[in-house]
Amino acid sequence: MTALLDGLALGLSAAALIATGVVLVATRRPTAALPVLLEFLTAAGLVRLAAEPTWSRLLGAAAVVAARRLLVGGLGAGGRAAPTAAVPPAARRTA
Repeated sequence: MTALLDGLALGLSAAALIATGVVLVATRRPTAALPVLLEFLTAAGLVRLAAEPTWSRLLGAAAVVAARRLLVGGLGAGGRAAPTAAVPPAARRTA
């Protein structure tokens, strides 16, 4: 069972690279491809953890989850607000 789950984790890691490459080619935006990579790597880390729960695998999965939260959260917060020029003057709230 452990060998099967390790193989599945390896397959997920390979799929991460392929899917990230496809998204990068399709969108030409690394900010769109990075969450795809991190999601697949999170899945691979959790599958490896299910295969044999060791401290090193737990720390590896935790590191990927922490990186995903920091990087994807930072990407989502930056530059997504609508410019105020897009809002009609009558709809703007005055203080």
